[in-house]
Formats: sequence, C-alpha cells, structure tokens
Amino acid sequence: MQDLMDRFVAWASEQPNLRGGAVLGSHARTQTPADTLSDLDLVVAVQDPSVYLSEVAWLRTFGEPMLTFLEPTAVGGFRERRVLFKDGRAIDFSFVPVTAIQQMLNQQIPIAIANVFRRGFIILIDKDRLMERWTDSTGWPKKTDEQPSESYWRETTDDFLFHVVLAARKARRGELWVATSSCNGYLQNLLLRLIEWHSKLNGERDTWHRGRFMERWAGPAVLADLPNTLSRYTLADVKRALLANLQFYEKFGRQVAVGFGYGFPDDAYHFATKQVQRVFET
Repeated sequence: MQDLMDRFVAWASEQPNLRGGAVLGSHARTQTPADTLSDLDLVVAVQDPSVYLSEVAWLRTFGEPMLTFLEPTAVGGFRERRVLFKDGRAIDFSFVPVTAIQQMLNQQIPIAIANVFRRGFIILIDKDRLMERWTDSTGWPKKTDEQPSESYWRETTDDFLFHVVLAARKARRGELWVATSSCNGYLQNLLLRLIEWHSKLNGERDTWHRGRFMERWAGPAVLADLPNTLSRYTLADVKRALLANLQFYEKFGRQVAVGFGYGFPDDAYHFATKQVQRVFET
C-alpha cells in the first residue's frame, strides 16, 4: 500500500481544498496489523467534502475503480467513499470538514474519535498543522470502561426480551424475513453489548467496536454458544434460534449482573420465555 500512500501525498499536495490526511486502521497500528486482505483507511481534512463525495473521476489517481459507494463513517457522523480497484486493493476515504476539526479542537474531541487515534495513525500530509493538533493525545478525553447504570442494564435487557417475543410473533404470522432479520441483526447487536460487558468483567479491556476481532477477545464459552443464536430462513429454525437467544442471555447475563452487582430480571426473563413458547404452540 505504500505506493498508494505516495500517490495520495502527491495528489493531495495539488489540491487546495485538501488540507491534511492520515492513515488509520490496520496499516497504522501495531496491534492486529494489516495483512494481504486489509484495505487502506485514509482520513482526509477538507474545506468542502462535496467535491469528493459527488464525483468519482479523481479516483483514477489511485487506480481503475470498479466499485465505489458512499456510507457514514464508523464514528463521528461524517461521510466516506469506499472504493475497490481493479487490482483488488481497496481504499476508504473518510472526509472530515476542516470546520468540524476546528470545532473539536476548540471544545473536545469525541471519545469515539480519540479511541480510533489511540489504535495508531500516520500523518501523510499536514498543510496547516491541523492533523498534528487533531491527533495530539493531550487533547483527548480519557478512555473509560465504566459499567452501565442499573437502570440502563435493566432497560437493555427489557429491550432484548421484548424483541425476542416480537420476532416470535412475526415468525408465527409468516413474516420470516422480518423475524430472521431481527434474530440475526437487531438481537445480535444487543447480544454484542452483553458480550462486551462479559469480556470486560473477565479482564479484557479492549473489545474493539462492532464486534471486530471478537474471536480473539470473547471468552471460549461465549464463542461456543453464539452460533446457536443465529437463524436460518425457516419457521422451525427461527423458533430454535430465539430460544437459544434466551438461553444465551440468561447464562451470560446472570454472570454480567453478578459482576455489576445488579440483579438478574428473573420475572421478565420467564415471562418472555413463556410468551415465545405460547406463540409457537398456537
């Protein structure tokens, strides 16, 4: 990827709109570094992002683009252009307005953005020392691993149990797409939060984000039981998976509750379990 970085620096130097750029992600970190499957993550400080978001001709500076689209950045609420080139290499260009960076410097950098920088970065170009100031760790908020409040713990548990029951009703009505999407999507996101709490209580301080590298930081018991919570596109398997979700949440949720010093909501859990069983019996 070094040749792409060199091309970026040469190109960026001739772009008055572009004020700075840095490498993030696997090509900038020492822990879990890049491999042959890794893409190149570039954060780019620009005065006006619309030029690079609305046009694609500039991508030919880096190769022949075959696939490209826009999506929100993982953190920060900005926009990025993702590109897969003909040679198989990929670049993610995250465009951040200069005004947004200046606002962060005047106030405080959001912890989610600071946590990305903590994993490593390489400044490639910095016309106004903006990237230098943005990545100065003295201005980052401290990383915390605070446990959730008891009310938040209870609310997320109710959220999970409610959507297990809802998915069961959708499946029984014949809405298998909605039911399997909930089982393999929404419920999995709630399980991820539980797994992160469980792992931190067991001494794992770095749980990454959105489940990245879960196979390295989640406990073996979690990884052994987790596949059962996913569903195939059949009524019978949705039923099986939803009951597995309930069993998973009870098993590891009880451990988390003990670790937090909170109670496990037995009444709510048994109510939801009976509701699911009743739905599939009718």
